[in-house]
Formats: sequence, C-alpha cells, structure tokens
Amino acid sequence: MLIDKRVIEYIEQEILPLYDKFDRAHSTDHVTAVVERSLALATHYPVNYSMVYAIAAYHDIGLPLGREMHHINSARMLREDERLREWFSESEIEEMAEAVEDHRASSDHAPRSIYGRIVAEADRLIDSELVMRRTVQYGLAHYPELSPEGHWKRFCDHLDEKYAEGGYLRLWIPESDNARRLTELRRTIADPTLLRESFNRIFAEETANS
Repeated sequence: MLIDKRVIEYIEQEILPLYDKFDRAHSTDHVTAVVERSLALATHYPVNYSMVYAIAAYHDIGLPLGREMHHINSARMLREDERLREWFSESEIEEMAEAVEDHRASSDHAPRSIYGRIVAEADRLIDSELVMRRTVQYGLAHYPELSPEGHWKRFCDHLDEKYAEGGYLRLWIPESDNARRLTELRRTIADPTLLRESFNRIFAEETANS
C-alpha cells in the first residue's frame, strides 16, 4: 500500500492532533480507527491510497464549528489547506472534499465517488458496544443538563433513528463486515431489557469519575 510519506508526516503532525480536543465519541481513537478501516476497505478498489488516507483524516475536523454542518466545514477546511496542494492536484482535492461532504450517515444522497463510499463505510464502525458507548459519551459531553432518564431517552431515540430497522443509516461497501454487525446491534435495540441493561452499565462506567 503506497501512501506518500510526506502526506503521512504532515497529517500526523498537524491534523490528527486536532482530534485530541474533540468529545470522546470523536477523539483521536475514532479518527485513527476510521483511517485504518478506510485503508483496509480501499484495498478492494483501484484508488489512490494517499487520497483515502487524507479523506479519512479530515472527515471530522469541522466538528468544533457545529455538528450539523461539520461535514461541510470539514470539506471547506480540506479545500483551504494549501499544504495539500504540494501533493494533490486541484481535481484530486475537490474529489477528496466531496468525499468528506458525503461521509455523513444522515446525508440525503449517496456518496458521489468510491472515495466517499469508502470513508462513509469506515466511519460507520458498527460494533454494538462501541456504538452504544459513543452514544452515551456524546450525550454526556453535549447535554450535561439531562438527568439519567433524559440520557436514556436520548440514547434510545438516537439508536432508533439511526440504527434500527428503517433507520437512516446506509451501508456502501459490500466487502465490509458492517452488515453482519448491524444485524447484531438491531437485535439489542429490539430487546428493551437488554438495551436498558447495556445503557445502565455503560452510563455507570462513563460517569464513575465525574
């Protein structure tokens, strides 16, 4: 897998550290996992691995400007990063920015390129424990005023809206194992007793030191 070492060096020094200041659901661990999964999925397609690496690294950097428009702001920040023009053409930068714009799970359109499909699929990171923990972490970080029951309701509403049968989540890469993992998560969502037990355990763990 050939990735320009200069791109890796710049992104590791200047871009990935930005995630250290994000909430725990979108931390450096998250972006590192998305990068790794993106590169793994990319091996199934004839793509530019340096582009895949950069797209994955930039996909959430706009979060400090607001979650609702973070995909747009992340793409804008990628377009405005003049250092990237040392290694990528204008057309490549535009394709990368479009992929960042298209990665969001709630997007109203399918990704416009294979690059968008790769990072969107990698960003799903469907693991029942991880999805539920990130949902709790996000709620605690952004809605600290909620009571435990308020967090439980928000937890259920988010999982139903995004991951349950009929939810807005879409999968794009057949070589991914997300479909199997989504089925497992849906079994938990459909079982109120198991879901509440999972929430109670994770919520207690996440608030133990607060």
